[in-house]
Order: sequence, then C-alpha cells, then structure tokens
Amino acid sequence: MADPGKTVALIGAPTDVGASRRGSSMGPEALRVAGIASVLRRLEIEVNDIGDLSGPRNPSQSPRDGYRHISEVATWCREVYTQVDDAIKVGMLPIVMGGDHSLAIGSISAVANHCNQKKLPLTVLWLDAHADFNTPETSPTGNLHGMPVAVLCGIGPPELTGSVPKVDSSCFLQVGVRSVDHIEKQAITKSGLTVFDMRTLDERGMRGVMIDVLETAARRGGHLHVSFDIDFLDPEIAPGTSTPVPGGPSYREAQLCMEMIYDSGLMRSLDIMELNPADDFRNKTADLVIELVASLFGEQILSRHNPPRLDL
Repeated sequence: MADPGKTVALIGAPTDVGASRRGSSMGPEALRVAGIASVLRRLEIEVNDIGDLSGPRNPSQSPRDGYRHISEVATWCREVYTQVDDAIKVGMLPIVMGGDHSLAIGSISAVANHCNQKKLPLTVLWLDAHADFNTPETSPTGNLHGMPVAVLCGIGPPELTGSVPKVDSSCFLQVGVRSVDHIEKQAITKSGLTVFDMRTLDERGMRGVMIDVLETAARRGGHLHVSFDIDFLDPEIAPGTSTPVPGGPSYREAQLCMEMIYDSGLMRSLDIMELNPADDFRNKTADLVIELVASLFGEQILSRHNPPRLDL
C-alpha cells in the first residue's frame, strides 16, 4: 500500500445479525459521535468516511441447522468484503466499524484475497476475549459472531466459506482470550491457532506478549490485519459491549498494546467490532475506543521520532 495509514476509509457496518444481543448495530454512529474522524485528522491522516453499508435487518429468529441468521450474515459480509476490497485497491487503510464480529468474515476475506493476489503473507492479530472458533457442534447458541475464525479457516457452511479465500489457522495470533466454550477448547488445540490467553498475559505482561506477536508478524512480512473486539478490554473500563468478560486488559495495558502496534509500522487494515451503546454509559466505551485508536495511529505521550525497537 502507498504510504499506509496516511489515508483511511471509514466503513460503517451497522448490524447485529450475528450477535447474541441487540445493539451493536449502533456502534458505527457511536464512534462517529466520539470523534473518530477528527482524532485521525488531528494526527495528519486523511479520512474518507464512506458512510454506512446497508443490509438485512435482524429477524430475531431461532437457529436453523446450528446457525442463526446465516443468510443475513452472508449478505452483510459480502457488503463489507466489497468495500474493504475497494479501499485496499486504491491504497487506503480500511477501518471497518461494526457491528458484530461476524463481519470479520467479510473484512478478512477481502484482505486475504488481496494478499493472495499480491503473494503477500497475511497475519491477523485477533484482540478478543473469545477465540471465536465455534461450530454448530460446539456453539451453545448458534450465533455467528462466535464463529468467524472457524469460518475463515474453512470450517463452516458453504454460504459463508464457499466464496471466500481460506485463511490458514497459522495466520491468526489471538491475544486476550479468556472465555472459551468447553468443546471449542479441543478444536482450538487441534487447529494450529496461536493463542495468548489472559494467563499468559498475567505471567508475561502485555509488553512480552506483544513483542512475540509483532516480531512474528515482522518475520512474516506482508499484511497485518488487526481485528479489535471491544470485549478484549476489561468491562470495568469498557462496559459497552454485548459479551463482556471480567479479567481483561486494563486501560494502560490496552494503550501499550496499541502503541506497540503503531511502533511496529505493520498494520494495514483494522476492524473495530462489538461496540454496543445500549450497554454503555454516556458513550464511555466509545470515548475509550477513540483514545485507543489514536494510540494505534501514532498518538504519543511524548513525541518519539525514533520509535523504540521491539526487542529493547
């Protein structure tokens, strides 16, 4: 990409068809109200807000064959795929503002297609309280926002896997995981996913984990996609999400994570998923997310013209 990060495309995907609770469809507007565009422009980044995509409404139906709302999710993911693909083709860094995390099937598929065409390695940094590697056999709900990683790895219904490039499980580096369904654990163990769970973060610290993650991505080269689920954060600081899980990263740990991603210079695309204003308090979580996005795009406590090496 030409001068990555200097021009971003804001892509709103206001849907909660893949989620367990309603409300994440309001996430894109909450991020706009919190000032995502103005913060990025303050950092001398050109912003192209393409507005919100449109798609089917949430029909609030029960699961069928182990999936809820599969056709609606597939339609939304196709819309996201098209817009992310268009942004990458013209050299912009796409920021998909969700919406629930099933939308990552669309965004990461578009990134994977780009990488396949350019023969670039792909790394996906999955910041999430959940591994999202469920299938109908392991999911207690059938909600597709708990399945995007499995679908992207080619495990899922033809409606979702048939028209998207398969992503090898080794491409995923998951950080912050602390809620995994019982049978899902066995599938993850067999999958080849690299998971830095919260025990690992407790033992090694955010800095130690992110050094490993970013050095791995740097060795591979190519394209780093960051998929940021708001429930990655501890609900004490970020209550506005549909599936909060206690014991997540603190404010400073989250800031360090984002600052180190910026220092690496590797990020080429971004998801911001599962912000649910219906569970928030005076847009507190959206405001926090904007602070983290600012760090992800270069906001520093002090100016650092020469970012520190990852191994220092």
